[in-house]
Amino acid sequence: MLKVGLTGSIAVGKSFVLRTLAEFGCHVIDADTIARDVVAPASAGLKLVAAAFGNEVLREDGALDREKLGSIVFSDEEKRTQLNSILHPLIIGVQDDQIREIELQDPNGIVVIDAALLIESGGYRRLDKLIVVHCRPEIQLNRLMSRDRLSRETAAQRIASQMPQPEKMKYADFLIDTSEGFDDTREQVARVFVQLSYDPAPSNAH
Repeated sequence: MLKVGLTGSIAVGKSFVLRTLAEFGCHVIDADTIARDVVAPASAGLKLVAAAFGNEVLREDGALDREKLGSIVFSDEEKRTQLNSILHPLIIGVQDDQIREIELQDPNGIVVIDAALLIESGGYRRLDKLIVVHCRPEIQLNRLMSRDRLSRETAAQRIASQMPQPEKMKYADFLIDTSEGFDDTREQVARVFVQLSYDPAPSNAH
């Protein structure tokens, strides 16, 4: 089974690319969904996060207060690294379990693992190919402001806290530029899917 990573910076259109790959027949694993699951109420992951960052990151009902935690880690690289060191092993463990299940069902299929920090965490090294989604910086900024209802300053700060897009693009086997909208992006995804389907040899580019 071909294991493909899908990554990109915040608000560049990764979710649309993932949905389109799923429509074309790829098995998809969304790391954001797993990341929510591993800090579900009463989970071991949530207990670790609360122990590291204090009970103020919990809501009254015991669930994680994502906005509170986000405000702490987005402006503090050390705390962001600490959070990632807690969550990444848990997320990767669940991913590996899901990959094994999919491989049993469809050994010749393509599985796409979507994760924002695939490059930063080194997770891409476990995979055969890497797709990096990107768009023009002003489009990224406007999308993030609109999607999360953020001020320009806050949105810019969140983008600046991540690895720059040009740096991520250096790691890619395939690049998908979402700047021109859904139809153009879908055409690019279709071309990548064809290449993945007919040229499944693992890359040694990394």
